[in-house]
Amino acid sequence: MTDETTQDGYSDVYDVEIGALQGGSADLGRFRGKVVLMVNVASRCGLTPQYTGLERLHERYAERGFSVLGVPCNQFMGQEPGTADEIAEFCSATYGVTFPMTEKIEVNGEQRHPLYQRLVPHADAEGHTGDIRWNFEKFLIGPDGTVQARFAPQTEPEASDVIAAVEKALAEE
Repeated sequence: MTDETTQDGYSDVYDVEIGALQGGSADLGRFRGKVVLMVNVASRCGLTPQYTGLERLHERYAERGFSVLGVPCNQFMGQEPGTADEIAEFCSATYGVTFPMTEKIEVNGEQRHPLYQRLVPHADAEGHTGDIRWNFEKFLIGPDGTVQARFAPQTEPEASDVIAAVEKALAEE
């Protein structure tokens, strides 16, 4: 990682300030040196069952320095309307989620959170950059806080290309 900062004032994704789902700071700096899959999530979406695969991925690689980070967002047809407590309860009770979650934010538009300002310029395998298309779009962040890969919302968390990217990022630690 370099000491340079970008035009938004952050040197990498792990420098961005964002709240935790149930208050306080999510402290992204704690992930520096680790690999993180950041995913904008929603509780009432057709893709919500991806929580199962996200949790399995989190558990499978946690001991190697990997984490999933859920980022609730209500911008897509109001599919994440709950409070922080309701979101936490739903994720825990319904899908056994143990990975960390941030506060609910906006990922597109004028109120786009600085975290997503850093993420959206990066292309997925099909070359898509810019706005998040739907819930469960995924960004793989390397140990140095840079985006290693971007995956479309429909890409399952345990898809072979996701697994390969995670394993490659962990090998580069």
